[in-house]
Amino acid sequence: MTIDEQIAFIKKGAVDLIREDDLRVKLERAAKTGKPLRVKLGADPTAPDIHLGHTVVIRKLKAFQELGHTAIFLIGDFTGLIGDPSGKNATRPPLSREEINANAETYKKQIFKLLDPERTEIRFNSEWMDKFAAADFVKLCSRVTVKQILERDDFEKRLREERPISLHELLYPLTQGFDSVALEADVELGGTDQKFNLMVGRNLQREYAQEPQVILTTPLLEGLDGVQKMSKSLNNYIGIDEPAAEMFGKVMSVSDELMWKYYELLTDVTPPEIEQMKASDENPRNLKVRLAKMIIADFHSKAAADAAEADFVARFVKKEVPDEVEEQTLAAGSYNLAELLLQTGLAPSKKEAKRLIEQGGVRVGGEKASNAGAEIELAGELLLQVGKRRFLRLKTG
Repeated sequence: MTIDEQIAFIKKGAVDLIREDDLRVKLERAAKTGKPLRVKLGADPTAPDIHLGHTVVIRKLKAFQELGHTAIFLIGDFTGLIGDPSGKNATRPPLSREEINANAETYKKQIFKLLDPERTEIRFNSEWMDKFAAADFVKLCSRVTVKQILERDDFEKRLREERPISLHELLYPLTQGFDSVALEADVELGGTDQKFNLMVGRNLQREYAQEPQVILTTPLLEGLDGVQKMSKSLNNYIGIDEPAAEMFGKVMSVSDELMWKYYELLTDVTPPEIEQMKASDENPRNLKVRLAKMIIADFHSKAAADAAEADFVARFVKKEVPDEVEEQTLAAGSYNLAELLLQTGLAPSKKEAKRLIEQGGVRVGGEKASNAGAEIELAGELLLQVGKRRFLRLKTG
């Protein structure tokens, strides 16, 4: 790839790139000298499993790795003892060393489903932080002002709402930032909620007479509900170690709108290819099947993806619809979905129709509908389903 192509490849689906000119200089230097960039991604082992939300930024680390650079997956076994305050409205209880070590072992196994183990450095920030004496912490703290730390959005919000901030939480951005100094990182990756911490690392490198790292952030992925960030605690996640059939079913349950974001952030499909699919007349169900199989192939195998599709069809597509379904005939054309449910008697009122759609109780052609204002093209035959047992086959005449 040319440098321009490399930057476009790296930027796909990214939110912040600070600064693109700096990245260009680093990439050009690496090409001339043959010395790969050191690209860092840190993760606190606060949960035992990685889900698809975590893989958005891991895929960026993989992208740099595919371009020949050194991928550093930093496990924050020391910072995990503090607890990352990002986005928190209250002080989070720190994990024990035993919990952190157990979760770290799981992380080490799971990331190699995406990364090449031969070209990945696994590091732990306890390597240097456990050696810090009290005087070292005082020197580190002298590099940043209290005003700078309190500019962080979640700290500022908690102060405004008179919620407590523990002193150890103020040290978290400093210790994460020092990781970049210890590793001499050229690039650091993170979710948008990590931007403040990443900027602290960039500033600390200047303080320690290092060239500041480039920062690349990725968006937070919505979970299956399409609203909240993917999270195990909200039970809206897809774990990368889940059985292939379970992963397939979960991907098929996401809304058509969210499907495009999953394509952008969880696959290597290019933006022009995504736009081409959007403009096509292909059934969204088929596009969702393709997405599910791509994701499963990354974490299981292509054969497992094919088997999961066959299992899904057998369990839900073929057996879900009764042998005898009521039929109605309507004129071909475009129909508002909520009005169509009212007109066909599947809902007693337009208000109830909207409620059923918004709560995920309506399927059109086997696909869950989420937009009550959607326009449905009726041409030929279409199957409507409300709840688990009410079916209606519409035909044009």
